Amino acid sequence: MPRFLHTADWQIGKLFGQFEPDEAALLAEERFAAVERLARLAQQHAVDAVLVAGDVFDAQTVADRSVHRLFNAMAGFAGPWLLLPGNHDAALAESVWTRAARLHAIPPNVRVCLEARPVLVEAAGMAVLPAPLTQRNTFNDLTEWFAGADTPPALVRIGFAHGSVQGILAEDIDAANPIAAGRAASARLDYLALGDWHGTRRIDARCWYAGTPETDRFRANDSGRALLVELAAPGALPAVSVLASGRYRWHALSAELQVASDVDRLLAELARFGADDVVQLEVGGRSDLAGHRRLSDALGQARGRTRSLVAELGALQLEPTVADLEGLAADGYLGEVIARLQAAQHGAEPAAAQTARDALVLLAGLLERRAPGAAAAAAAPGGDR
Repeated sequence: MPRFLHTADWQIGKLFGQFEPDEAALLAEERFAAVERLARLAQQHAVDAVLVAGDVFDAQTVADRSVHRLFNAMAGFAGPWLLLPGNHDAALAESVWTRAARLHAIPPNVRVCLEARPVLVEAAGMAVLPAPLTQRNTFNDLTEWFAGADTPPALVRIGFAHGSVQGILAEDIDAANPIAAGRAASARLDYLALGDWHGTRRIDARCWYAGTPETDRFRANDSGRALLVELAAPGALPAVSVLASGRYRWHALSAELQVASDVDRLLAELARFGADDVVQLEVGGRSDLAGHRRLSDALGQARGRTRSLVAELGALQLEPTVADLEGLAADGYLGEVIARLQAAQHGAEPAAAQTARDALVLLAGLLERRAPGAAAAAAAPGGDR
């Protein structure tokens, strides 16, 4: 009974430019660790082979060191690995694959499927029909040849492709590269292993996207998985099990603040995140200075706990209360400046509105430090110096 691991979209060499450099480096490093976890899963479940359905590398230009590290990360499983070029690492005349070959980086148990012809893994009872991309984007269905391909009747037929199943997925995925929705049935496939969609997704009983084994974006698409596929015999329906393979949990949050209890709820949510969370937060609405201080403190603490936290507060309007202004002793001219800055937050020009918000926060901070209570606290033993 053939049993194999289906994975895809490793994106080795991904840069994560939206994060701070130290955070981006750790997220990129985790992609190698995900491959090591996949090798352990393959060993643990005693699979006959591992199929990687495209985008092993994020770009053709990854460093030689990354090429070597990738193949070393696969060493935990000594059985067959089949790798398919995707749109990010297409099988060009000169590609990351030709470079890997020149570097002698590819181990003997790893086969890169560079051509559209059957690959027989007879020891595993499998005939694999690959559809490698030879350019980043194509408008032809490269899986069409599957239907006319002859394979030994004793072997299960596995399609192996990277692209977009037509009429099923959203239009804004990484590449066009169309795949007919009924390809598994029309090509008499026992299973069609797909890559390009970064989440785990069942298309039909014989056709699945494995998704990326380590989440890499803020999208709720069930990523960080691999698929264990078992086939009792040619023609039998596959038994597909979803296996967890990822480490980091990515969260996209939004909050609209109006009253103090809204701040309480947001702070409670931030407090639940830990070292394996990557968080993107957008905050809008309005807040007094006390609420803004509480939020700023909570964000600072959360950044120390999480792998990464990116907060966008540009839509949050600061509205000092009468008590805020009295506490800042901001009467006369300073009170007028605060009022003008407060009004400028609502301007039509986003950059000017952001400048007004930043100026209001800075001015409030300066006034707080000049307040009599703050001066007394700083002068007391143990006060700030």
